[in-house]
Amino acid sequence: MSRPPLHALQGFVATARARNLSRAAEQLHLTTSALSHQIKGLEERIGQRLFVRNARGVSLTADGQQLYERIAAHLDGIENALRPYRSRRGDVLSLTLMPSFANGWLVPRLPRFLAAHPQLELNLQSSIELVDFDRDGALDAGLRYGPGHWPGLEAVHLFDDWIAPTASPGLIARLGRPTLQTLGDYPLLGAPGGRWSDWFAQFGGSAPQRFVANFDDTEALHRAAGEGLGIALGRLTMARPLIEAGRLQLLFPQRLKSDYAHYLVLPPRSREHAGLAAFRAWLLEEAHAYARELAKPAAAKPARPRPGKR
Repeated sequence: MSRPPLHALQGFVATARARNLSRAAEQLHLTTSALSHQIKGLEERIGQRLFVRNARGVSLTADGQQLYERIAAHLDGIENALRPYRSRRGDVLSLTLMPSFANGWLVPRLPRFLAAHPQLELNLQSSIELVDFDRDGALDAGLRYGPGHWPGLEAVHLFDDWIAPTASPGLIARLGRPTLQTLGDYPLLGAPGGRWSDWFAQFGGSAPQRFVANFDDTEALHRAAGEGLGIALGRLTMARPLIEAGRLQLLFPQRLKSDYAHYLVLPPRSREHAGLAAFRAWLLEEAHAYARELAKPAAAKPARPRPGKR
């Protein structure tokens, strides 16, 4: 058997790690079709099926897992050996960021940055997964929401986030607007304990015995509130597009500071990246302006009695 092409093995390992053909193709700057052909050719060459499709993407077969365990570390070793010799272009900037942050905050502001830096090519990769910058040498920096401490990385604080009760106009029209004391009588989205307990402890009222629904994804929580399922303790940065679109309303001017904040994170190798330096300066200006805006007291309409009550 002739030696399998290195690019096919790289494509195989990238797909195994991403568990998604389209995402792996994006990381490798290939079309999904091209990567699919590479993997099919590799399967035909070794006579084994390497992946099976599932609802969320792809997963390794037993043969695929065995091949991955045998070659992944060796490909990483080659990548690490070549990294010091790779020239990094200062006019190409590759960032990883969470989809919610991209859609709700960064993308609406990007035209201003690109207009000021037309020579810069910006590559954005949306992902909620933690990134290994040593393994993925194509990425220069990331935008993340977290505690601010990532081992081996520099974390630049952008702005804090805040949480507050939000509801759809339809729910408010149907049930009336709650007061701080009656909020616990309304359908709430979430789970006992957590930040809802902090809310009631700080601003009064009593938590309900039962919550309508709980979500492990903040975007899904906001969408559920926007559909009128219940009142969500929403993150203002992520909920802002829905608020501005009129699909959600802030119920009170009071709010809680989130446990986490937004950061620009970068590995030591990116500190001298010219494009990242320009992006970092612009990003900090935008973040500080947004933080000042977010610090202003939010306006909330006065409560009106619930239908049928006096």
